[in-house]
This record gives sequence, structure tokens and C-alpha cells, in this order.
Amino acid sequence: MGYVKSRLSLMMFLQYAMWGLWLPILAGYLQADVEAGGLGFTPSQVFYITALAAASGAFIGPFIGGQMADRYFSAERFLATLLIVGGAVQWILAAQTSFVAWLILSVVYSICFQPTIALTNSIAFSHLTDANNEFPRIRVWGTIAWIAAGWVFPMVWLQTDLEFHRLPPFLAGDQVPDATARLIDAMRWSGALSIGYAVYCLFLPHTPPKKDVADLAFTKAFALIKRRSVAVLVITSLFISVIHQAYFAQTFPFFRDALGLRDSDISPAMTIGQFAEILVMAGLGLMLTRLGFRFTMAIGGTAYLLRYLIFGTTTLPTAVIISSQALHGFCFACFFATAFIYIDRIAPDDVRHSAQTAFGIIILGAGPLLSAPILSFLAKMFTVDGVLNYSSLWYSLAAIAALTTTFFVVMFRDETTGPVTAEVAEEEPVVG
Repeated sequence: MGYVKSRLSLMMFLQYAMWGLWLPILAGYLQADVEAGGLGFTPSQVFYITALAAASGAFIGPFIGGQMADRYFSAERFLATLLIVGGAVQWILAAQTSFVAWLILSVVYSICFQPTIALTNSIAFSHLTDANNEFPRIRVWGTIAWIAAGWVFPMVWLQTDLEFHRLPPFLAGDQVPDATARLIDAMRWSGALSIGYAVYCLFLPHTPPKKDVADLAFTKAFALIKRRSVAVLVITSLFISVIHQAYFAQTFPFFRDALGLRDSDISPAMTIGQFAEILVMAGLGLMLTRLGFRFTMAIGGTAYLLRYLIFGTTTLPTAVIISSQALHGFCFACFFATAFIYIDRIAPDDVRHSAQTAFGIIILGAGPLLSAPILSFLAKMFTVDGVLNYSSLWYSLAAIAALTTTFFVVMFRDETTGPVTAEVAEEEPVVG
């Protein structure tokens, strides 16, 4: 069993290293001036690329993974197929320079990538005897991989003459002259890793297709929205998803253009959020036990508010603004992870899996889809002479967080019964 857990842990490491390589820095490349080596896209265009890609993957991915993998193919072989196709798309995408090409191919890649998240979870759960206790220890390797990817790529590819430092990431050096142009190579690295990961999938434990997939489970799962607590949670999650989407779409350009950080320093700096995520997730069970669902999720909403208030106050010391990313751990764990746990507890046993998937479609699909016009509108409103006023953007998102969190606290009432425990939902939310 120990050998199986090791293989599953490496699976999670590869899954999230592949993602963590490119997602935090993509906007930095797309939005950088052409003269500096980027593509010169506007913030509005970046919002549409990231939002529509995420939404398409969230809407279509579960049906690819659920209907095809669950019914017809072994999970590990279907995972390998998606990884090979996705890796090839990444290499093609990295060579594109037009907005339309990026928009279309990003959607194609997301449709290939999103099902792999559910498939890795499904493979892990199928081979664990005590999932509630064993899965967190396996899944944490995904977060470790995200951090490692954020450190290694800049060290190896964006810097030279590395020297030891007392503070993370402990190795740093001079930035190479063409660092901005090299940012797109993270997509190529990820594509190569994706294909190598596909080969590794052939050595994962065999996970055959299920024969008893319920046809009506999705219908019953979506019917949960008739319950007041679920309806309030869905409405709140949609707007939290909007402001969450802005974090990965604009933090890299913000750190570079407004705070003056080097391209090679930003990805490591952004991993502060993942370190905090590990710590907050470790204490989430205690928070749920002491505070319950309503106030734990309110802490998550308040963390979004505080983070964007700090981001917007650019007169604060740069170290304070960067350190405020530690609030990301509370944003993710206290709101999104807790929301998935609540859905897991309130759903009937026969539709738990489908309820998780349905809720994921709403917050990972409908949320980003809603974010595209909202964030694009805000970006255009606050752009003057081609320069985005980040303070106004972040303060606007803080206002949305304040209104949404207030709505949630006033309207939400826990409708579950029994003691609150931080059980791990099968469709755990991805790294946020």
C-alpha cells in the first residue's frame, strides 16, 4: 500500500507542477509590451482569455471525464491521452501571437486539462482505504509542486549567477536580459512535462471504468439549489469567483508594472499564497468545529476584502503588499474548500459525487464566465492612455468582496445536521 501511495503522491506532484509552471506568469507575458518581448494584449483581452478558457473547461470537462472515463475507459489511460493532447496544444499555443488564436487554443487546452483534475482525484480515491485521512497527505504534494514550479523555472531559465540567500526561494541571481520573452517558455516546459507525465500514467494503479454511473444524478444534484443555504452559497460563490479570477489574471502585471518587481522574482513571490494555503488547510477542521460553516466562509470572504484593500493601497511598503498574499490561504481554504465540504455534507449519499461536480461547474465555470464582462468593463473603465490604474481596480474588487460577504453572513443558515468535521470532498477544489 505504501508503494501505491508513493505513486499517487508523484501523480499529484506532476499534475500541479504542470499547472503551476505557467498559470501565475501567463498574464505577465501576454500583457507585456511587444518591445519587451511580450504580446502587448490589453488587461481586458487577458481577462477574456483566462475567463473563457476556465469556463469552457469547467463546463465541458466534467462530461468528458465523467461520461467517458467513468463509463468506457480506464482512468489512468484516459488521463494519459488527455495529457498528450494537452501538451501538444501547449506547444502550439506558445508560438501564437494573435488574440484570437490565444483565445481559441486556450479554450481547447482547458477542455483537455480540466478533466485531468477530477481524474487524478478519482484515481487516488479508488486506491485508498481511508480516504479522509490519507487523501490530504497525498494531495498536499500538489501544492508542494506548485511552489516548486514557481521557484525552479525562474531560477533555471530567467536568472543567472545564482547565489544563496537567507529568505525564500534561497537562490537568486541576475535576471537575464530577455526574461520577459522567456516567460512563454513556461508553457513549453509545462507541455513537455505533460507528455512525460502521460508516460508515467501507464505505471499508475489500474482504475477500470465504473459500470453503475447514475444517469439522473446530475438532475438531483442541481435540484439542491432549491435549498436556501445552497442557493445563497451559489450566489455568493459566483461573485467570489469573479474576484478570485482577477488574482491570477492581474497579480503578475501588477507586481511588475506598479511595484517594480523583476519578472524573475514574481512567480516565487506569488507562492506565498500556497505556503499559507497549506497552513490554513491544516487548521480548517478546527475552524469548522469552533466557528461553523457560516463564519468560516465569512473569514474567507473577508480575506479577499483585506487582500484587495492592501493591493489597492500602493503607498504601502512593497514588502507589505507582497506579504499580504498570505491571505490567499484564508481565501482558498476558508471559502472554496469549506464550500465544497458543505456541499458534500448537505447532498444525499447517492448524489454526493455529482453534487460536487455540479457545484464545481457553477463556481469554476459560471463564475469565470461572469467575470469576463465584469472584469473587462472595470479594466477599460480604469485604463487611461493605455495604463491601468491598479488601485481603482483592486478597490472595486474589495467593494464586491465586502458586499458579497455581507450578503452571505446575513442570508446563509447552516442546514446540515450533526457535528461539523472537515471531511475531504471527492471533487476537492483545485489550487486557487
